[in-house]
Amino acid sequence: MTVPRLRSLFGTDGIRAIAGQAPLDPITIFATGLALAHSLRKTSAQPRVLIGRDTRESSPWIAAALAAGLRDAGASVESAGIIPTPAVAFLARTRGFHAGVVISASHNPWRDNGIKLFGADGFKLADSIELAMEDEILHHASQITAPDPDSLPPVEDNPAFQAAYVQFLVDCVPGLSFDGLSKSALSIVVDCANGAAAAIAPELFRRLGGQVTLLNVSPNGRNINDNCGALYPAHVAAEVAACGADLGITVDGDADRCLMAGAHNNVMNGDALLFIAALDLKARGLLSGDLVVATAMSNMGLEIALRRSGIRMLRAPVGDRYVLEQMLTHNAALGGEQSGHILLPHLATTGDGLLTSLFVLDLIARSGKSIAELTADLKTFPQITININVREKRPLESIPAVAQAIRAAEEDLKDSGRVVVRYSGTEALARVMVEAETEEAMNRHAHAIADAIRNELGV
Repeated sequence: MTVPRLRSLFGTDGIRAIAGQAPLDPITIFATGLALAHSLRKTSAQPRVLIGRDTRESSPWIAAALAAGLRDAGASVESAGIIPTPAVAFLARTRGFHAGVVISASHNPWRDNGIKLFGADGFKLADSIELAMEDEILHHASQITAPDPDSLPPVEDNPAFQAAYVQFLVDCVPGLSFDGLSKSALSIVVDCANGAAAAIAPELFRRLGGQVTLLNVSPNGRNINDNCGALYPAHVAAEVAACGADLGITVDGDADRCLMAGAHNNVMNGDALLFIAALDLKARGLLSGDLVVATAMSNMGLEIALRRSGIRMLRAPVGDRYVLEQMLTHNAALGGEQSGHILLPHLATTGDGLLTSLFVLDLIARSGKSIAELTADLKTFPQITININVREKRPLESIPAVAQAIRAAEEDLKDSGRVVVRYSGTEALARVMVEAETEEAMNRHAHAIADAIRNELGV
């Protein structure tokens, strides 16, 4: 298994920073376009690159600067406009592109943005390729004079790419219609986070019927993920309860993750979606090796519930690229993260929030059960995650007070809980996750570790 090493530019999900500031300044963005084109030209004289973006106000100028670098190095560029991250992966592998680029910072606030890279096969670029690009960018950025983004023409969008992606989603669930899934048409609430899904969900759900209420589909460049979307699933749960709907669906800014809510104000995270997907695939003989790949953050209750159904669970490092790596190694048919990235390789090469929602809706249609009934056998341990803003990412084991707090928690919990402490791969955060049989023990140990980190590294 590949262990991610510390990088200067690329994190676990591409480059991400405050838009306009290093490493997301015009020179570095232009240099990234150059480096990507140079990498692609090793195997193709005239590489084609597709760019998609989310709804942040910085996304158009970042796309223009990146396209300028790509073209300067001999690549041709096309744009899918505002479109989810997984759509770019799909289009890259089905439309003859040598690479796909997404301008997005996913679930981050609007001031942030990022660059995600996909290969012609629809998978995220390998670590080795990104690291080679990083070396070139860092080496040459100081020698580059990048054009002023304000002087660059916008990249012209082709709406046919959005239509192709909608058709792909519909084709993944042949025959599915939300009309008549219950005594009356299924009532659904969909929170699009004022992000990329806002450009796709209206047409997608219009074609599938049912009674659909769309929330947060009016992006203004600054309201993406703003108190909405997958980071705030309680909001869609409350809306489901308020309007008496059957199901709530919520995605993040680039729509590669999905969480859900049942009719009784209960949120279903990625663990719950993995559970019901695993049982469905096993029942249909599609769960190869009776295996699911999750991460260190997935609840012990998921592992226990899967084991009761004869399904093994492997844990990968946090990050959907590392989940996928383990899936490919073990030929697994299902994997994902508690955050809502669900990987269904028989359908797509990357996590796709809208596709996940359709998979679950199709299961509801086939089974005649509600999502609450489908998840009834999943009992989770009390779990808390505390995020601490940090000024630097020193090895946690090298800080005596932090190491002692972690050791004390592990010794006390033993086999009745878990402790996972790590740095975010995309933000200046340390994350402390603790599971325990009681909420008292959970909170006591989590806050002790968080306080130790805050005292040593806090902003």
